[in-house]
Amino acid sequence: MTVRVALTVAVTFALPAAVLAQATGAAKAPKPPASQLVVMPAGEMKWMDLDPGAPGVKVADLWGNHAAGAYGALFKLPAGFAVPLHTHTYDMKVVIVSGTYIQAPEGKPEFRLGPGSYFLQPGGSYRHTTTCDKAAECVFFVESKGPFDLKPVAATTAPAQ
Repeated sequence: MTVRVALTVAVTFALPAAVLAQATGAAKAPKPPASQLVVMPAGEMKWMDLDPGAPGVKVADLWGNHAAGAYGALFKLPAGFAVPLHTHTYDMKVVIVSGTYIQAPEGKPEFRLGPGSYFLQPGGSYRHTTTCDKAAECVFFVESKGPFDLKPVAATTAPAQ
């Protein structure tokens, strides 16, 4: 009997947890995805046009797909480029890489951000304009949980008197 207890203790501590789980019928815990090194030199980034309606605006996905779901991407606006009043569906975390990025929330003063600056732009009903200062193009990193979109806010006109 003593040999059997010693063997049971030895086997219990010697076998990996996965083997014990399989032997006892217990469910296996899923393995986390393996981390991989990803290297993307600036000269090898795949820049593409963001939208035909935004001439010169480029995007380079770093992970995910900006058009289909969660993503991290670099965006590039030409110097002097301006987007009229609009909203986005999803929150965006933004870090300015180069240039001077200008945003004006509806009814509030604009803010100007240079390289190294960060802001969280809420999705939903946050109405704002976006401009890149005319001195240099703007490059900024964006991370979002949903696809990139831009919903123009229709200009309202007062009824004729």
